[in-house]
Amino acid sequence: MKLKYGYVLREIADSYVVVPVGNGVADFEGIITLNEVGAFLWENLKQDTDEAALLKALTNEYYVDEATAKADIAAFVAKAKENALLDD
Repeated sequence: MKLKYGYVLREIADSYVVVPVGNGVADFEGIITLNEVGAFLWENLKQDTDEAALLKALTNEYYVDEATAKADIAAFVAKAKENALLDD
């Protein structure tokens, strides 16, 4: 899975915001805000990856147990799919 083209992550005043660019502006209404972990996952999804690779990256970067990391990744990926932000 990989992020669709047309969205960029910006850090604004200690917050992370995903904004559409190009054709994405017409297709997306609203705003997506992410916490630090969400921004980390977003950056890792810029390259084609899978949940196992995301789990390894997340547990290497943050002090988090595997069960919590898996749940967080699953929730993030589900929300991204719900908002049509991923290419499978």
